[in-house]
Amino acid sequence: MRGRKTGLVVELSEVHRLELERWQRSTTLSVGVARRARVVLMVHEGHSFAEVARLCGLTVRNARKWVLRYLSQGLAGLRDKARPGRKPVFSPRGRTALGQDRLRATG
Repeated sequence: MRGRKTGLVVELSEVHRLELERWQRSTTLSVGVARRARVVLMVHEGHSFAEVARLCGLTVRNARKWVLRYLSQGLAGLRDKARPGRKPVFSPRGRTALGQDRLRATG
């Protein structure tokens, strides 16, 4: 365990530890969420941020950010937050959006 020691201590309950391990094995979860779970588990095991960042392919700053977010928000803090994006072109209710009246022809 090389690197500077940190004052951050991650104490995982058995339920959270099992959930984070499940996230790592998941094939349907996004890669980013699985990587964040790995970061938290490795810090819990006593690895330094430098080592965790190197093994997970992150910067030390990002690894520290995800651990701090886990400590403040729990498992929900490791999920992606909603981001603003382009407004949908088609209405979610199945009706045509303005300007899309006869865009698609059948036949």
